Amino acid sequence: MKRAIVVGSSGQDGRILFEALSKDSAVLGLDIGIVRQHLLEGLAPSGPIDLNDADQVRGVLTRIVPDEIYYLAAHHHSSEERPDEVTEFRRCSEIHILGLVNVLQAIREKAPHCRLFYAGSSQMFGSPAVSPQDEATPFAPRSAYAITKVAGAHACAYYRERYGVHVSVGILYNHESPLRGPRFVSQRIARGSREAKRSPPHKLRLGSLSSVVDWGYAPDYVDAMIRIVSRATPGDYVVATGEPHTVRDFAAIAFAHVGLDWRAHVEEEPSLVTATRAVLVGDSTKLREHTGWRPTIGFEQLVRLLVDAADESRRDAGE
Repeated sequence: MKRAIVVGSSGQDGRILFEALSKDSAVLGLDIGIVRQHLLEGLAPSGPIDLNDADQVRGVLTRIVPDEIYYLAAHHHSSEERPDEVTEFRRCSEIHILGLVNVLQAIREKAPHCRLFYAGSSQMFGSPAVSPQDEATPFAPRSAYAITKVAGAHACAYYRERYGVHVSVGILYNHESPLRGPRFVSQRIARGSREAKRSPPHKLRLGSLSSVVDWGYAPDYVDAMIRIVSRATPGDYVVATGEPHTVRDFAAIAFAHVGLDWRAHVEEEPSLVTATRAVLVGDSTKLREHTGWRPTIGFEQLVRLLVDAADESRRDAGE
């Protein structure tokens, strides 16, 4: 049976991926303060490991000898938060670079047959001059998160070219599911529409309604990760729908789904915008041609799914 490790297993993508892999693989899930395992009794670490500790990482790979590792761990914040820059660079560097390099080095030394997937981000492109973006679009990061993600991608290329490690980078555009955290705009709108239905005076305050986003469905993007890792030859792939939509589009569909006019409940508040929002729309032609990947649901269906899930969540909470 194949063995896999999911680094960052408690996040949206990690939770979806852990369940998907558990259908036919033994899986170890690692995250801050959390260890999950499926069919790895006696081999999984007894407690959390520190990715910044090379010896601990090497020890885990020595025991598990994985066939695949998915490095999804990330430190990020929503576009409406204002982090401390020094803290942000330190945390991003620890997770996106140092932890990743420890895993790459451990693969090289202890599991040379292992295949690694590294989760990159469309933010690595910064404010690109061309749209849509593909694998040849130059990186021009504009935040600590994006700068360190680019460094991580370069580390992957280095280990791939110098040491022959089978490592691929997925440049992931925005993707959502009911597991997305409540501070992200997709969840704020989905939950806001339900709140407005329950309490008509409710107002939802958002940043720029004209911001353009390429939104996809998280399980589709996890499927892309698995397809990328299964390729005999490693490489870098843009994972995106290629369809641009505004925050206004998202709000209009969400509120209409509950029978409301979004304009009566949504207020634009420019002070919430902390950075210029680039137009990031991805061209996933390479991924589609190499793996046969296609999104399974469209934008409107995605929005309605999130709104329905927000209602289910409220009922489950007894509200």
